[in-house]
Amino acid sequence: MTTLSELQLELSAKSPRDILKRALADYEQIAVSFSGAEDVVLVDMISKLSDAPKVFTLDTGRLHPETYRFLDRVRQHYQIKLEVYTPDATALEPFVAEKGLFSFYQDGHGECCGIRKIEPLKRALSGLDAWITGQRKDQSPGTRSTIPVVQADPAFTGRGETLVKFNPLANWSSEDVWNYIRMMEIPYNPLHEQGFKSIGCEPCTKATLPNQHEREGRWWWEEATKKECGLHSGNETTLES
Repeated sequence: MTTLSELQLELSAKSPRDILKRALADYEQIAVSFSGAEDVVLVDMISKLSDAPKVFTLDTGRLHPETYRFLDRVRQHYQIKLEVYTPDATALEPFVAEKGLFSFYQDGHGECCGIRKIEPLKRALSGLDAWITGQRKDQSPGTRSTIPVVQADPAFTGRGETLVKFNPLANWSSEDVWNYIRMMEIPYNPLHEQGFKSIGCEPCTKATLPNQHEREGRWWWEEATKKECGLHSGNETTLES
């Protein structure tokens, strides 16, 4: 049986489409995590490889109105079933009652993201053997620069002992992503036309200046080394057999 280390070596120089084909061939219970520009590229590719691709998204309850419309536009454009995971009310309601809606400006985004993103993601992944993300190495030099195209995910668990994570766009640049979007004429979030390069929750995202890195618009009040929400906390861990 091929180990993940061997699979990474085999796929490291392959195209995103070839990586997706292999992922679909090797794993029956596999899904795309969808929210932004990179992810819609993956949705476009996988919709041409599978008649019924599994796609999910996390609705934190704090997204931009444009993002909600974008999610539904993609669902309709590709005629896919988009599985939406929302925060657990039994955790969210007491958190908001105690700390309000904007506590992250004072004590950091970790607790809020844990409730609104991490817990729903755990539910989304619980029935899977593998998942597919739109991570790119150049998205965040501090936390994503070494991500492989396939890895074991130590932060989350699926159906089996090892949850596998595919990052088909790891070696692509932002320019590659947008060239594909324009060439294929696929939907994208209109906020990108307003200077938003990386889009998350409305209170935690702002437009960036022309020469700023895309992640500088996320959690801008915090240190650069903390600009992750925990969805990809296993990036520092590489491959397991």
